[in-house]
Amino acid sequence: MSKYNGSKKHVLALNTFVKLVRATNSVCSDVHNHFLSELTVSQFGILEALHHLGPMAQKDLATKILKSPGNITTIINNLEKIELVKRKVNNDDKRYYTIHLTTQGRSVIERIFPPHAETILNRISILTETEQHTLGKLLKKLSNTTT
Repeated sequence: MSKYNGSKKHVLALNTFVKLVRATNSVCSDVHNHFLSELTVSQFGILEALHHLGPMAQKDLATKILKSPGNITTIINNLEKIELVKRKVNNDDKRYYTIHLTTQGRSVIERIFPPHAETILNRISILTETEQHTLGKLLKKLSNTTT
């Protein structure tokens, strides 16, 4: 229970938020733990997006993994240094690059993703299918709220 001495609505909102953050941090810690010795969460996000969606423009990757354009440049630079991705000039517009997985990058994500998916399954499956659908709808509703 919150120590905040506000209205019932404020206390309920704060308690709900704390539970959301704690659950998120707990699940994310378990889900990301197996690859953190090799990749950051953002690097994994880029490799996963490229693996499942194919080559993408850098700005699209930034949007996909919720990173700023400046931050995404640093992440891609670091992935390029360790030869997991490569930039290719966009054929339609030479001012832009498309980011591609390298053979080594594909090998890394194909090795790391299955245990990642299994950990997610193990954590989320404590909820029934109905609860998972309900939670999904609630989280989508919360995500689409603008203040």
